[in-house]
Amino acid sequence: MLDFMRELYPVCRSITGEGVRQTLARMRAAGVPLQVHEVPTGTPVFDWTVPPEWNVRRAWLDDPSGRRIVDFSDHSLHVMSYSVPWQGELDLEELKPHLHTLPAHPDWIPYRTSYYTPKWGLCLSHRQYAALRPGKYRVCIDTDLAPGHLSYGELEIPGASTDEILVYSHVCHPSLANDNLSGLAVTLWWAKALLSQPQRRYTYRFVWGPGTIGSLTWLALNRERWPRIRHGLVAVLLGRPGAFHYKRTRSGDAEIDRVAALALREHAPDAVLRDFEPYGYDERQFGSPGIRFNVGRLTRVPNGEYPEYHSSADNLDLVTAEALTGSLEMCRTIAGVLEQNHVFHNLAPFGEPQLGKRGLYRAVGGDVPLEREYAMLWLLNQSDGEHALLDIAERSGLPFGLLASTARELVQAGLLRAGNDAKEGT
Repeated sequence: MLDFMRELYPVCRSITGEGVRQTLARMRAAGVPLQVHEVPTGTPVFDWTVPPEWNVRRAWLDDPSGRRIVDFSDHSLHVMSYSVPWQGELDLEELKPHLHTLPAHPDWIPYRTSYYTPKWGLCLSHRQYAALRPGKYRVCIDTDLAPGHLSYGELEIPGASTDEILVYSHVCHPSLANDNLSGLAVTLWWAKALLSQPQRRYTYRFVWGPGTIGSLTWLALNRERWPRIRHGLVAVLLGRPGAFHYKRTRSGDAEIDRVAALALREHAPDAVLRDFEPYGYDERQFGSPGIRFNVGRLTRVPNGEYPEYHSSADNLDLVTAEALTGSLEMCRTIAGVLEQNHVFHNLAPFGEPQLGKRGLYRAVGGDVPLEREYAMLWLLNQSDGEHALLDIAERSGLPFGLLASTARELVQAGLLRAGNDAKEGT
């Protein structure tokens, strides 16, 4: 994952353009057979329209002596994303409104955008800005804003059911490591792991597209798939060390919310659970009132809550192998609970079945039950066709994995039967 991030870190990604295509091509080369969709400029997507395609060739700023102060070739954040082309000379006071800095962090370059309003701008460190002296400055912003396409990647991994788990991660940010190369790396390796699995209960749909306009575009062009989306996760900002943060769905009590809470309780006790709010990443599009998908969001430290956010300090030094690996395992754990959250029926429901004669309980009594034995008692009591494993785990406080493995034992012993799972998803 780190090697993947190192390779793609210099690439200038925006909501459209060659940088996105280059990134998607590299993801496909990593062994994931994603399909790249190209949606033409001008395509209506609900209240939005796919914008012109933006590409940048070069951008720079020379001071009055001819010394180059800013050069896009040094760092892709130096040009404001979606800057219109502009070349010429300006006095310093005329230039200043087009320059963006971070005064609180004088050595960092900010990330700034103007996707839907035609402007041009350059970004530089505040230390560089403070050193500017009066005179004529030469500006070159050599960009294209022209009819083209919005690109996004999609991968369907079929399961036994046509019910789908949707995974979305945004692909639109330039040289920013945690936001969101880390999300691309984690979800890409998650997809690779699923492809290597011999069996899956759910169908998984991974979509890698630009923020906001990408999820809106996918939604507008795939309305026939809406009824199949049972659960979903926006997986972003997963490489910087820090506690996991899970943002609940719009409803707040969907199965994915309960599953994430349980998985985090068991495997990341310092995790933070947050209620839905209509600000953040693409979970707010999936949770809009006309769509209302059960899509939560998993991050480590959320957007805007770590100092390096949207700046050149969000670099490869900020992310760690341990954080990436832990994030991948958490995504897989959440999906694993969803996969195993079955409903069971007790086949000997009149009192407790005799476990000892089946070799399922200790021959010598008088002590409190072992955890596995306790799990059997809970499973047999609650397996009435109305309670899924998640319900039993929440009520009993027992680990979900223990309940799932014990349920398999009881099925083999002829005491439980898997139900039709009508309870799931409610």
